[in-house]
This record gives sequence, structure tokens and C-alpha cells, in this order.
Amino acid sequence: MSARVRTTHAGALPRSAALTTLIRTRAGGSTIDAAALDDMLAMDVDDAIRRQVECGLDSVNDGELSKSNFMHYVTERVRGIQVREYMPGEGPQPLSITARDAVKFPDYFAEGRGGFASGGKEDARRKIRQHLCVEPLEYIGGVHVQADIDNLRAALSKHGGPAPFLCSVTPGVLEHWITNDHYKSQEEFLYALGDLMRAEYTKITDAGFMLQIDNPDLVDGWQMYPQMDVAAYRKYAQVRVDVLNHALRGIPKEKIRMHVCWGSYHGPHEFDLPLQEIGDIFFKVRAAEFSIEAANPRHEHEWQVFETLKLPDGAALAPGVVGHCTNFIEHPELIAQRLVRYGKLVGAENLIASTDCGLGNRTATPTVCWAKLDALVEGAARASRMLAG
Repeated sequence: MSARVRTTHAGALPRSAALTTLIRTRAGGSTIDAAALDDMLAMDVDDAIRRQVECGLDSVNDGELSKSNFMHYVTERVRGIQVREYMPGEGPQPLSITARDAVKFPDYFAEGRGGFASGGKEDARRKIRQHLCVEPLEYIGGVHVQADIDNLRAALSKHGGPAPFLCSVTPGVLEHWITNDHYKSQEEFLYALGDLMRAEYTKITDAGFMLQIDNPDLVDGWQMYPQMDVAAYRKYAQVRVDVLNHALRGIPKEKIRMHVCWGSYHGPHEFDLPLQEIGDIFFKVRAAEFSIEAANPRHEHEWQVFETLKLPDGAALAPGVVGHCTNFIEHPELIAQRLVRYGKLVGAENLIASTDCGLGNRTATPTVCWAKLDALVEGAARASRMLAG
């Protein structure tokens, strides 16, 4: 076996403090200097590409630097959404990706650690902000995704950078954060979301970039709906995969990577749905690359699932061998060992070293993030030699 293990990451990279302030101010609805934001964003994307090239990554992106969170994504790129405020217990109830964990660990979540609800991080606000679909959905994010494309192209022209990709979200992710108050059924609402996001997907791939579909909803929905058993949840997940494939129709699967994670909150995760219960449904998505969590202590053992779970023909697996749940810098030898486990099962030629989730807003400092990516590249080089041995 002589193929080299390639390297990438899951998307989010560090933003400068100044850019973070502008992005958050805009997301909060306050007026900002738009020209200053555009200039700063272009500079930060340029720096992100430079740093990734210096690390030696085989697939690079814009660091998702223009995006603050899913809710801002919705309000900025989707028309037909209305924000309403409700008192606790009134109106549509927010979903939480910590719902199952919260039953067993109420003391942990009572202190405000981890967990997300509709509208952002859970906090002590008396009123709950909810995003509702109140009219036919319309995609209005063309100018924003074009800006992402232009910034990435400009940085690539200056620094180079192999296999560039841009991230987008799935219809199922949007479904988690928007309550349907217009379409006749949830399935009709989902397909409307799929048709909506197709405009963004095709714009990215038509620009010549790989499309990374961020799909945490495929498994973190398990936490959101504690009343479901595994059989019911598999049916639920299959519908979301069908909708996603509908949205991706006509796009060559070689241009698609899917990233799945169990929610990146730092918390117990005891009730995460095991990979063996859902992995076969992952691989029904029309994609050429599949990115999964594999470094954190709740999922590292699941490499063994691939003793029986087979990749689709021609597909590659991108396990996260560097984690976001700790600021420890993984030793390259540990990274290599993790990769070798997978390489022996799926083949080095079908293996891409990646991160569990985006590191940018989950590691303590930018220097920690870049050190983790340096270790990732070195670990992949060691794994390549070990697998070739």
C-alpha cells in the first residue's frame, strides 16, 4: 500500500478579534461599516489560505470567516423567516441538541454550560427568540456566497492552495432552527428548504470549488427528539437524506464532501447515537468524501465499525483525528496510530486526515488551532509511511 494519506479540516478557522467584533455586531442587527468589513474579511481569508498552505494541507477553504452561526446564516440568506419572542413555555418550543443529556445531567446544564437552543446559546433570558417560516421561502444569499467565492479565489491566486472547498448547510440543519408556520407538512417544508439551498450548492460547485455539506442534523437530531427509538429515528434520518439528495441532484458527487458530527458542544455526550446505528444511512448521501468525528472520547472507538461498514465505491473517508474538545495538541504519533486503524480497513488511498469539527471557534487561541493542524499534517505523513511499510 503506497498511497499517501491526504489532509484537510472540517471548516472553521480562527478569525481576528477585529473581524469577530464586526461579524457579531452585524449578526446582532447593529449598523456597521460594510466596506471595512469587506476589506477585513478579504485580508483574513487571505491569511487563512496562506497559513493552510504553510501547514501543508491538501484541501483548503476560507475558514468560514464570514459566518457567525446558523441563525445568522438563516436570517442573512433566507427570506420568509420572521423572528418572534415568546415567554418560556409559550409558543413553539425550542429544540436542543443536549436534550437527552440534560435529563441525566441537569446540574451540568443548569450552570449554563454547553447546549444550544433555537436562537443561539441557552442563557438566562426570560424571552425565547424563535425563527418561524411564515411565507414561501426564497434564497437571497447570492451576494454573500459570491463574496465568499471571490475572497477565496483572490487568496488562492496569491498563495495557491490545493482542492479548495466552501461549506454550506443542509436542509435538515435549517429545519432544526426554523419552525414551520406556513407549509402544510413538515416534509413539504423540508423539500422547500432543499430547493432553497440548491441555489447555494450549485453556485459553489459551478465556481469550481468542492462543496462541503455540514450535516450535524443527521445525528444531533437524536438528542433533540428523546421520545424516538432507534427504528423511528432511522426513518426520520432517511427522509432528511432523501431531501438532501434532492437538493444535490445533478451536481457530480465528486464535487461533494459531507461532514457529520454529533454537535460540537463541550458536554457529556453520553447519549450520542452510536455510529453503527446510523452509518449506513450516512453513505446514502450522494458524496465522494465523508467526514466524521473520530478523535473525541465518545467516538474514537468507532473505527471498529468499519470492519463491517463499507464505504460506497470510489468514496473516501475523512475521520477527525484531531479534536476540538481539548486544547491539548495531539502528538503526531497518536494521530498516525488513529489513521493507521482506518487505513487498514478502508485503504490509504481512500483516507483523508481531518478534524472532528471546525477548530476556529472551539480552541482557546489561534496558535492552538494552527499547532493542531501542523500536528495533523505530520501525523498523516507518519501514517502514510506506516501504511506503506
